[in-house]
Amino acid sequence: MVKFQHRFLVRAALERVAHFHAQSDSMRAITPPPIIVQMHAAPPELSEGDEMEFSLWFGPLPVRWKARIEQVSPTGFVDRQIEGPFKTWEHKHRFIPRGESATEVSDEIELTIRREPIWALLGIAMRISLPFLFAYRGWKTKRLLEVN
Repeated sequence: MVKFQHRFLVRAALERVAHFHAQSDSMRAITPPPIIVQMHAAPPELSEGDEMEFSLWFGPLPVRWKARIEQVSPTGFVDRQIEGPFKTWEHKHRFIPRGESATEVSDEIELTIRREPIWALLGIAMRISLPFLFAYRGWKTKRLLEVN
């Protein structure tokens, strides 16, 4: 099992940060180019037990994914891969208030890479890209939510 963690501070109230992350379209908004997110099925606002079906396009290569939303609370949620490129994937989104107008966003991922050669190569490449992906997500979330 591989673990990855990323944290950043956004100058926005907890409620605003949590609401933003509960929107299924927010995933598309904070995914860095050149990756394209194609949503196949998801409610506009995610709640306990909802499922999202989407593809991540890496150039001409689509990677299909299905995730279930679990453990929803005012301070976070978990998305768990049901079908996708990894053997297992659990992503904990936590929102920690830091005063009235700031929130720390904590992303904790536990994943297991598949053993099949093509899936293993894809999984390793995706794992290697996580620091860049989450640095971009932090930057973009700040750009979208912070009021200057």
